[in-house]
Amino acid sequence: MRWEGDEQSSNVEDRRGGGGGFGIGGGTVGIGTIVIALLGSWFFGVSPGTILSLLSGGGSPAQVQQAPSHPPATDRETQFVRTVLRYTETTWTQIFKANGATYTPPVLVLYDERTPTGGCGTGQAAVGPFYCPADRKVYIDLTFFRMMQQRFHVGGEFTQAYVIAHEVGHHVQNLLGISGKVDGMRQRLSETEANALSVRVELQADCFAGVWAYHTNEAKQIIEQGDVESALAAATAIGDDALQRQSRGEVVPDSFTHGTSAQRVRWFKRGLETGSVNQCNTFDARQL
Repeated sequence: MRWEGDEQSSNVEDRRGGGGGFGIGGGTVGIGTIVIALLGSWFFGVSPGTILSLLSGGGSPAQVQQAPSHPPATDRETQFVRTVLRYTETTWTQIFKANGATYTPPVLVLYDERTPTGGCGTGQAAVGPFYCPADRKVYIDLTFFRMMQQRFHVGGEFTQAYVIAHEVGHHVQNLLGISGKVDGMRQRLSETEANALSVRVELQADCFAGVWAYHTNEAKQIIEQGDVESALAAATAIGDDALQRQSRGEVVPDSFTHGTSAQRVRWFKRGLETGSVNQCNTFDARQL
């Protein structure tokens, strides 16, 4: 993936080395506890079911003491994250503007091991990257990218960019009001039906990640040979069916919350090949 020398985002809060704290206020359930209970999946952080539960207002926002931000780091890994975040800001600003709207980018928080959030409990490295709709921040412990290689045997910078773009996709859903609408629907559904709705939320975020890749590559020619294949391999590795087969030895479709490997690949490719947000309407799709 080509990115060196491109503009970097300033919307990064670096809490590494600052002792982010572990308190959870207002009775909010810790994200890590819930996610580890759901297959222990480390990819893409909080399950959509957890996110939607948080959106439903299950507890007062945590009162936290934020660690001071660090100056911009100069290591390659941090520069890469800042550059990818800037790519997402540019892409979504242009898309929103073309539709008569204003894009407000999320803040990306870098942290070590664990950190408090502004309404989603405590972020933990075992959860992986996640988006907190309450404070509109994306949280990443960069050691996750090494765990991704070890656990799923997938890696590469474009794959890492896909992870970040997926979480920003959840932020886009939040800005568009999709998350709130889904939350209202979920409260009236059974667990199986709510899980099925969560799958559509995740697949749309995958499609949004593909839309990001399409537009950024058009503007910056960032994609190199093998990049798309590595991202598709990652999408395949973290489908619900693949994760359940790996951890439980069997597949239980009614418990899916992220989508199958084939579905994740299909929706990411749809966004990547079309660059159209209109092609990402997973909620009206008859076949995922």
